[in-house]
Amino acid sequence: MTRARNQQVSLDDTPYYHCISRCVRRAYLCGDDPVSGENFDHRKVWLVERMKQLASVFSVDICAYAVMSNHYHLVLHVNHKLADSWTQDEVIQRWTRLFSRNAAALETIAGNRSSKSAREQRRRLIEQWRDRLKDISWFMRCLNEPIARRANREDDCTGRFWEGRFKSQALLDDKALITCMAYVDLNPVRAHLSATPEESDFTSIQERLVSHARRSKKRSRDQSTMLKHYQHYFESNRKLKTAGARLMGFQSGQLQSEFTGADHCLPITQAAYFDLVAWSAASLTASRTKAVMDREYQADERLGDVGIKPADWLDAVTSFHKFFYQAAGDPGSLIKYQASRAKARLVRFKNKWVRGIKPATRLFGT
Repeated sequence: MTRARNQQVSLDDTPYYHCISRCVRRAYLCGDDPVSGENFDHRKVWLVERMKQLASVFSVDICAYAVMSNHYHLVLHVNHKLADSWTQDEVIQRWTRLFSRNAAALETIAGNRSSKSAREQRRRLIEQWRDRLKDISWFMRCLNEPIARRANREDDCTGRFWEGRFKSQALLDDKALITCMAYVDLNPVRAHLSATPEESDFTSIQERLVSHARRSKKRSRDQSTMLKHYQHYFESNRKLKTAGARLMGFQSGQLQSEFTGADHCLPITQAAYFDLVAWSAASLTASRTKAVMDREYQADERLGDVGIKPADWLDAVTSFHKFFYQAAGDPGSLIKYQASRAKARLVRFKNKWVRGIKPATRLFGT
């Protein structure tokens, strides 16, 4: 049964969420349509540009993304403390960047500032906008609706573009967050659309690798090749504009031992994450070169630091969507999440069986 969104998203439990939207009837409306033979890859550009624009307006950070031919994945972090720190003028400026007509409502109220009720109405309206600017539902609404309208105008048709409401999954701890990010970034590899993360177009891992290569003073041959491919594919052919928000940054020092989200950085270093994704991609495609096999020990060490069992890592980044339902995390996090939902009266029984406990125990331990 469909659940209300406020029963699925609780910032008191976690600020991290995995969101998925699918095209109607899972049609390839963002890729090569096998029926008409048309190519709609340019719509992937629309999605990336729009999500970056929204991330620069909302207090929502993008941790990972992957835009496929008939669906897309997003891993989002809601920075509610940032939104609470905004002044009223900043809230107005941000909201009206998306909804310019709403500025007229404020102008009408401003015309009667001597009235106490008008000032209170203005305050309530601004606080409503503040709440929406830290709301995942509004973020996804502002992402999906314009894309659907634009695609329908292009196809000269009406009706649904997306299958329905987006699906959201709470990521309760650092193990679930890192695993889900890798699962999202490895989508093109699992679908046999690319063999390496560098070749995985319209993914956050490719964007991160390209950004890292651009900052490198001494580029390797692989980095130079990747930059050439990126410039040709995105800038020349697709005209991708990534101006606006950057992806959420990695931790600069040692691996983080606790999942707090307070530092506004991912609980893993960039080098560790790159190693994990590269090794996982090579293992999934059976292209185990000597360089990749040399990384295997490093990958096991990285996973051990985070608390993920290396033996089950590939299963986790392959079948993450099958292992977990509303929430993902280790058994303790899932039990705590269930207790929190029971306290809020979103479920009837505190000790009711939680879907995902068994795979969580297998992947992340007791």
